[in-house]
Amino acid sequence: MSQELDYLSRCVTAGRLSRREFLGRAAAIGVSATFANSLLAGAVKAQAPQRGGILKVGLKGGSATDSLDPATSATLMASFSHCWGEYLVARTPDGDGLERRIAEEIGSSKDAKTWTMKIRKGIEFHNGKTVTAEDVVATLERHADAKSKSGALGLLKSIDTIKANGDEVVVTLKDANVDFPYLMTDYHLVIQPNGGKDNPTEGISAGPYKVAVNAPGARHVGELFANFWQSDKMGFADQVEIIALNDSTARISALQAGQVHIIDWVEPKVVDLIKRVPNLKVAAVSGTGYYCFNMFCDTPPFDNNDLRMAFKLAIDRQEMLDKILRGYGTVGNDFPINTSYPLFPEDIPQREFDADQAKHYYKKSGHSGPILLQVAEAAFPGAVDAAQLYQQSCAKAGITLEVKRVPDDGYFSEVWNKQPFCATEWSGRATQDQTYSTTYLSTASWNDTHFYNEKFDKLLIEARAELDQDKRKSLYREIAIIGRDEGGVIVPMFNQWINAISDKVGGYVGGATNPFSLAKCWLTA
Repeated sequence: MSQELDYLSRCVTAGRLSRREFLGRAAAIGVSATFANSLLAGAVKAQAPQRGGILKVGLKGGSATDSLDPATSATLMASFSHCWGEYLVARTPDGDGLERRIAEEIGSSKDAKTWTMKIRKGIEFHNGKTVTAEDVVATLERHADAKSKSGALGLLKSIDTIKANGDEVVVTLKDANVDFPYLMTDYHLVIQPNGGKDNPTEGISAGPYKVAVNAPGARHVGELFANFWQSDKMGFADQVEIIALNDSTARISALQAGQVHIIDWVEPKVVDLIKRVPNLKVAAVSGTGYYCFNMFCDTPPFDNNDLRMAFKLAIDRQEMLDKILRGYGTVGNDFPINTSYPLFPEDIPQREFDADQAKHYYKKSGHSGPILLQVAEAAFPGAVDAAQLYQQSCAKAGITLEVKRVPDDGYFSEVWNKQPFCATEWSGRATQDQTYSTTYLSTASWNDTHFYNEKFDKLLIEARAELDQDKRKSLYREIAIIGRDEGGVIVPMFNQWINAISDKVGGYVGGATNPFSLAKCWLTA
């Protein structure tokens, strides 16, 4: 009951629940109005931002090959980018709206092909230079260039021209896209001086923290930027220190010992253990994230769709949800969209474990012999155990799956998107189009299943321009079915974000695609 009340009071202070609703919910669980009001008053006082101190965070996903270049950032480095980087727009925590940041205003032509962004005046880069429309143009140009190897490349392929016009940036698209403003929330699109064309790894932007320490695979420190343009909204700690802790046990030990204040990717199997520690709390938020197994569609034996279908039917999704996520999530259906997204196609039949059908398609593929799956705990919490469950369910279909556990360090540089069958996780994106365009469009630089399908691409581009919501939903349904039945991704489950936090941290608010913003947190003591 105490954790539920604490959660509800934080919802009120975050503006997601009214005082009346809070009192009603409290009464429903047997709490008096007097006690509920006193709890709420304490929560409001505690939520007033406090300044100073060093916020320390233990995160997974660090690697010795990490770079400050936002174009290639992922996992841990993406979290650091949100400390020192500034963006045109950002998603609100509930995932439904947009915060105007460097882009003060965004408008479009009636056909959604021409978009105009007014650049906010008076925002300063860490090097003292003022952010201009030309810097924004250069940033988008760099990420739209295949040479940058940007993770946002697939999102920007539809751009025809980008021009600065005074304090405005005018973007003309080859094809209409009603979701264009949401594409600008992509975490790679950090606005840099001259777009980062001179030195993208310099770590200079206009965010609340300046890069003070950059030790890839070890630690990263952001130091408060005195001239941050919105210091009343974020940037409360003097420093934010991110420590790379790829091992789950090491993260939990560091939190319990008080060496860090927040850890990410808590395994569901240890949630109850953490809840019993008096000064710690667990935050679980549903969203767009999913765990998956990727097959290269252009690499034998996975270039045979019958074989891919056999592996999709040979996985027991409900077993994984129960044993790996312990219920902290939902089953997947082999496409990367769930009910968190608008226009979700809810009438697509749920794929179930079917040993007989898996055996049928495996035999039809003509393949024989073992198949290698490479996995590490770095892929997602419980990935090794999930792979072993997968191995067991494959055996019931007469399929020999060999599971090779590889080192956590370097997994995302040496295994993911390099090996033809491996495990990974995705946080999802702001819209269906952004999710598909980042990972499954033929031209996407992060097309980690090597899925190339002309009809899929054509429908995706058509859906971007469709203003009629019913027609657009129908297009997304067709897109999902193609990916589900012909693609190379196996999505057994959508995960909740599970993080653990010290009671010394204030300002923590979970979100749909990003579990928290370090720059908005502060230390209460």
